[in-house]
Amino acid sequence: MVRPELPAAAGICVVAGELLGLGRLPSAGELVLGFLAGFFVSGSEMVFNDYFDVDVDRVNRPERPLPSNRVTPNEAMAFASVLSAAGFVASALLSAASLALIAAVWVVGFLYNWRFKEAGLLGNLMVSFSVAMTFVFGGVGVAGLANGVVLVFGASAFVFDLSEEISSGIMDAAGDEKRSVRSLARVKGRAFAMRVSGLLLVLFVALTLVPYLAGWLGLAYIAMVTVVDLAVAVIGLSLVRSDTTEEGRMRIRQLYITLTLFVVALIVSKFLFL
Repeated sequence: MVRPELPAAAGICVVAGELLGLGRLPSAGELVLGFLAGFFVSGSEMVFNDYFDVDVDRVNRPERPLPSNRVTPNEAMAFASVLSAAGFVASALLSAASLALIAAVWVVGFLYNWRFKEAGLLGNLMVSFSVAMTFVFGGVGVAGLANGVVLVFGASAFVFDLSEEISSGIMDAAGDEKRSVRSLARVKGRAFAMRVSGLLLVLFVALTLVPYLAGWLGLAYIAMVTVVDLAVAVIGLSLVRSDTTEEGRMRIRQLYITLTLFVVALIVSKFLFL
């Protein structure tokens, strides 16, 4: 239910935010607590998503634990509560500001899963906000304030995730109809939604160049981000041209993996060159 690759990506983004916020290596404790806070809170949202989405998943993903009856609703809610508590504790051990910020992100995520998924674009914006805040949370947790490079990375994550949320709405159109989700694909059509998703990926590529152009990050960064941007362009084009739902979901997964590997490479480079 946690789908650990996504919470792990959230934890990695928090660590990247810490590195970028400080401009140096944080302590081992800050690294571990930041990762765990991002992982546990993101994991809780995954479980809440399955809890509130069980009827839709019976159409879109019948193999998941809840629709397949391998896990009961009460068990899922208890599991999500434990993950939430663990994330709050890790955040509190970083700072009071971290706890306040992660609590706000948790509330947005819970409200999305509970009531606002049907809101279409508004729901997409809520999810993308939560993703963007992983970088900001990292910066705030160790530096007390998010600097320019942290905010640009947060904006890049926001745009990237919004593109993927819109694309996912295309792939999940059949189940979304059952829940009356007003996704962009259902309101404006598949072709329009794909164009918007593609344009957002173009904006993402543009934003990734800002840290280098502003002089915040150097040649190692621009070398890595060039490779990433080329990969995003190729995979994004394949996504726009995808003929089946299965192919589309595969391309979305590839995009997320590409971005996660980029953030990991960024962290490694900071360890090597700071």
